[in-house]
Formats: sequence, structure tokens, C-alpha cells
Amino acid sequence: MRDVELTLYAKAMRREPTEPEQRMWLALRAKRFEHVKFRRQKVIGRYIVDFAARDPMLVVEIDGDTHADREKQDAARTHFLERQGYRVMRFTNGDVMTNIDGVLTAIAALVRTPPLPTLSPEGERAL
Repeated sequence: MRDVELTLYAKAMRREPTEPEQRMWLALRAKRFEHVKFRRQKVIGRYIVDFAARDPMLVVEIDGDTHADREKQDAARTHFLERQGYRVMRFTNGDVMTNIDGVLTAIAALVRTPPLPTLSPEGERAL
């Protein structure tokens, strides 16, 4: 998809969130959660992520039933996002629907943990 198409698709997804996405958004929106500004259905490269924050660089994905047979695609997506500097957390629809407090606790723990220094392709610490 081209950038314009991705953006239009992301906007459409914002208008019709799944129930788990809606529940998560109510907890994350408007800097309510740990004073972090999250965006939903954010375009990053060729992907649309469920929730993304720039400070800290964090992506939260809620995987529905369609992700059951997509381990390889999800791993490639995660790898791309990590190369862009994001830490990626994945939760299932069931996690959000039955244990949103536990999901939010896990996200809060990561938000409060500084990221590890990145390594350059040569294996040296990047400045």
C-alpha cells in the first residue's frame, strides 16, 4: 500500500475499533496513562500499529484471532519496528478483555524502564 492508502485505511480503522481496541484506547488516550501520549492506528513505515507513543518509543499491539497463523509476519513486523527504535509489546484480545489491569501493569512497567542502549551494526554502542 502507498502512504496515502495506509493513512486512509488507518483513519477507517479508528472509526471502527474492535472492542478490545476501544477498551485499551479508553485507558491510554489523552495522556491518562503514565502521562504518555499514545496515538491509535498509527502508520509507521508500511505498517499500521494499534497504539504508538514517541516518548517513550513504544508500540502496543492487540492481536486478534487473525494473528494465530501469522507468527512469521508478526516477527518481521516487530523486527522492523524495533529497527525504527520502538519497543513492541503484544497482547491478545483475551488479555485485554479479561485482564486489562494486568495488561496496563505490564505496559506501565515497561514505560518506567529506560530502554537499553542500541548497538550500531558493527556491535558498538550508539551515542
